[in-house]
Amino acid sequence: MDKNLEADSSILAKQMAIWEEAAKESFWGFLGAEKQQLENGRCVVYLDVQPHHMNLIGILHGGVYATLIDSAMGMAAMAAHPETAVVTTNLNLNYVSPIREGRLIVSAEIVHQSRKMISTQAYARTEQGDLCAFGTGTFRVLGK
Repeated sequence: MDKNLEADSSILAKQMAIWEEAAKESFWGFLGAEKQQLENGRCVVYLDVQPHHMNLIGILHGGVYATLIDSAMGMAAMAAHPETAVVTTNLNLNYVSPIREGRLIVSAEIVHQSRKMISTQAYARTEQGDLCAFGTGTFRVLGK
């Protein structure tokens, strides 16, 4: 493995351990969401839908979709710059179909990045692959 790639992997692995510990006591941990994959500008997260995730008409609350989509895209962006802070500057969501039970899987990827900005996209699907929501996000890379 290339020494620069090895160093980058080591930095990301250390930072991921810090993020995972911090997530336990955050809104992410409160929801019960889990990271499945984080590598190469791509992130996959999931949530086992529970009754407390529902809105008043018995479908997954839009804020839960927003959190999962924003978080998955944010993790992809953070992994691209593990030594600096990355914050959401724009979040665009489209709700397509509801989910009432089961597992929601969100896959996110970086579609473009510059020195200070990262553009991403994400798709939220059921385990059967049905599209529930999708979105785009822009993230700002802050200084060290």
